[in-house]
Amino acid sequence: MTMEPEALASERITQKICAAIKGQIASGLLAPGAKLPSTRSLAGEWGVSRTTVTAAYDQLTAEGYLETRQGARAQVARGLGHSPAQPERPILQASHHPLSAFGQRLEGFALPPTASVERLVTDFRYGDLSAADFPMLAWRKAVTGALLRRRPRLRYDDPCGASTLRAALQGYLWRARGLRCKPEQIIVVNGSQQGLDLCARLFLDRGERAVMEEPGYNLAHQVFVAAGAEVACATVDGEGMQTQGLPAARLAYVTPSHQFPLGSVMSARRRRELLAWAQGGSAYVIEDDYDSEYRFDIAPIPPLQTLDDAGRVIYLGTISKTLSPTLRLGYLVVPPALLTAFAKAKRLTDRHAPSLEQEALADLIESGAYERHVRRVRRRNGERRAALLEALSAALGDAVTVVGADAGLHVVAWLNQVPGAQEEALVARARAAGLGLYPVGPLYAAASMADRPRLAGLVIGYASLDEQDIKQGVEMLKKVLEGFAAEGGPSRR
Repeated sequence: MTMEPEALASERITQKICAAIKGQIASGLLAPGAKLPSTRSLAGEWGVSRTTVTAAYDQLTAEGYLETRQGARAQVARGLGHSPAQPERPILQASHHPLSAFGQRLEGFALPPTASVERLVTDFRYGDLSAADFPMLAWRKAVTGALLRRRPRLRYDDPCGASTLRAALQGYLWRARGLRCKPEQIIVVNGSQQGLDLCARLFLDRGERAVMEEPGYNLAHQVFVAAGAEVACATVDGEGMQTQGLPAARLAYVTPSHQFPLGSVMSARRRRELLAWAQGGSAYVIEDDYDSEYRFDIAPIPPLQTLDDAGRVIYLGTISKTLSPTLRLGYLVVPPALLTAFAKAKRLTDRHAPSLEQEALADLIESGAYERHVRRVRRRNGERRAALLEALSAALGDAVTVVGADAGLHVVAWLNQVPGAQEEALVARARAAGLGLYPVGPLYAAASMADRPRLAGLVIGYASLDEQDIKQGVEMLKKVLEGFAAEGGPSRR
C-alpha cells in the first residue's frame, strides 16, 4: 500500500522527535526518571499535532527508552542514562578473524577487470557474442509461453533441473552430438563454471590431485586449487593433451573436441589412453564440450563420453556460446552411479537453476527454434572467421601463424616477430591505441616465465564483431606491431 504524502511527512517528523529525545538521553540532559514534556506542550514546541508526538512517545516506549503509566507524563526509563563517549574501536586486522582455508586460497586469485571505461575501437575479447545474434523474438515467445502456463503454486523445483528441459536436452545431445543418455543423467547448472565447482567439491579433498591441460582454462585451474587440490598440468600439442605418463589423480579436466585455447583435437589414440587411465586409477574425466556447435573445416568430433563404457566421463555443456553467457545455463551428463551425489550437491549450492529460463529453453529446443538458431549463428560466425583469417593474412602475412581456426569462436595468433617476454607490453600498447587484445601467456597457469612460449601469442575472439570491425581491428594491430618494432619493443622506452 502506498502512503499519502501527508502520512509520509508525519512519519518523518515522528522519527526526528524520537532521534532528538534519544540524543538528550544519551548526552545526560535527560536522566533516568526525568519526566518529559506533555504531548500538548511538545506538540506546540515542534509545531505538530499531538497525534504525532504521541506516536513518537509510543515508539520510544516500545524501544525501552520511556516508561508510561495512566494519567502521568512519560519519563525516561530507569537504568538509562548518560553514555560517556566511547574511545574509537580499532579496526581488527583480518588475521584476528582468519578466513577458512578455502577463503584464504581464494584471496590469491585476481578478480576479472570490470568493464573498461575507455572506449575501445575494436575489442577482440574471446567469449563475447554479438547481441544482434540473440534470437530475441523466439526467446520472447518461449518466455511468454512459460509465463502463461501458470502453476497453481510457486515452489522450489527439482535440483537436477526441470524435467521438460532435461528431456529436451537428451534429444538435442543425441541429434547434435551422438550422445546417448537418460534424462535422469542430466543436471542443469548455472553455467559450466558451476558444473566444474560441483565436480571439484565432490571429488577433490585437500592435497589430492587433478590433471588438466597446459595451456588451459584458468577458471578450471582456480576451482581445483580453491578445493585444495594439487594441479598437475599436461602439455598440449597437435593431438590434444598428452596422455602418456599421466600421474595418478582423482580427476582430469579436458577439452578434447576443441582444446582451449590452442584448438587442437584430441586424437583417437589419446582418447583411449585417457579412458584407460581413468578406469585403471578409479578417476573421473570432465569433458568440457564448450563450443562443439561450431565446426568449419572439420567434421563434428564425437564426444569422449560416447567411448566411455565404464562410467568415468562427466560431460559438461553450455548454451553460453550459442545463446548468451548472461543466461547462465549449462548442463552435466553424469554416470548413473553419481546421480544422487550431484543432486544433493546442487540442492545445497543453490536449490536449482532459475525455472523460467529452463522452461523457455525447453520450449526453444522442442519447437526446433534452438537448432535453427544454431545453424544461423554457425553460418554467421563462419563469415566472421573467414573475414578474420583473410584480414590477418593480408595485413600480417608471415608475421603471424594462426592455429585453432577449424572450430570454435576464437583463434590463437602467434606473432612471429614478437618475443613472448614482450607480450604484455604489446597488449598494453594496443589498449592505449583503442584495441582490445588478450595474451595467451596467462593461460599457461603452471608454467614459469622461462617455460612459456618463445613467441607472443594472442587469443582473438571474433563472435561479437562484424566483418568491418574485424578488418579495422586487424589494421590497428598491424600499426601497433609496426610501432612496437620501430621502438624495438619496450626496451627502448
